[in-house]
Amino acid sequence: MNKLILLTQSNSLKEELQDLELNKFMSKLSKLWDDFWPKALHFLFLLLISLLIYVVGKKLIKLLVKIVRKTFERAKMDVGVSNFLISVLKAICYGLLLITIAATLGLPTTSFVALLGSIGLTIGLALQGSLSNFAGGVLILILKPFRVGDFINVKGNEGTVIAIDIFYTKILTIENKLVVLPNGTLANSEITNATNEPIRRLDLIIPIGYDDDIKSVKQELFLISQRNDKILMDHPVDLFVSGYGKDAVEISMRVWVKTEDCFVLKGELLETIKYMFDEKGFTIPFNQMDVTVVSEKVAK
Repeated sequence: MNKLILLTQSNSLKEELQDLELNKFMSKLSKLWDDFWPKALHFLFLLLISLLIYVVGKKLIKLLVKIVRKTFERAKMDVGVSNFLISVLKAICYGLLLITIAATLGLPTTSFVALLGSIGLTIGLALQGSLSNFAGGVLILILKPFRVGDFINVKGNEGTVIAIDIFYTKILTIENKLVVLPNGTLANSEITNATNEPIRRLDLIIPIGYDDDIKSVKQELFLISQRNDKILMDHPVDLFVSGYGKDAVEISMRVWVKTEDCFVLKGELLETIKYMFDEKGFTIPFNQMDVTVVSEKVAK
């Protein structure tokens, strides 16, 4: 009987302890629930503030970039240098904006900056070629072997430079094809800049027949140069025999012209010279082959 009473009391004590533990758990859960809303509302408030900072900061960055761009345009800064500096400015401004938002949300900025540094180092190791292109872009903008608008030739790629970006340079060929060249390759390549100087010398080789009078041909070529207003007459016009070919005497014609008129003038001179040769009876030699057919009578 006593054992039964003791067992009943023990079960009642266990039930009371379980109820007490359950009450404590429910009390903690209720306290966590009550604390959740103030913290959630506070985080939501910080999130809205961060969003406002992002929107305002983005507009301020655009305004700053616009002001800096106009300042560069007034200073007549090179377009490539201007675009490069503006790209760097935007990267710095957006980095500062990101750090500001992180600080507003309560994130430790020192750890955040360290995290950005480690990410940047990892990306830098993974993109060594891109860093080489970046360094090449900096060298191009400092040394200025060419500028936006120049006509260049790099390893057979000819075209007008339309953009010098941080990593790549874009040129537009005569056939209106876009060629994108890495700045790292450009910085270590031989570059021919055809429009670096305001004037250029145009060299033509005019072949004439061995039976043609050299003095008469030179006189007619000189008259042609006098009549074309694209040729700069304050520079010498050179006409001389430059060689003897298998079929022709080669006469060199050298004239000076404004860089932008060079290609047009070349076509005009070649066409005018052909008409002059036809009119004056001069010959333009070309390769010929004489074939002699020998027929033999078949003996019957």
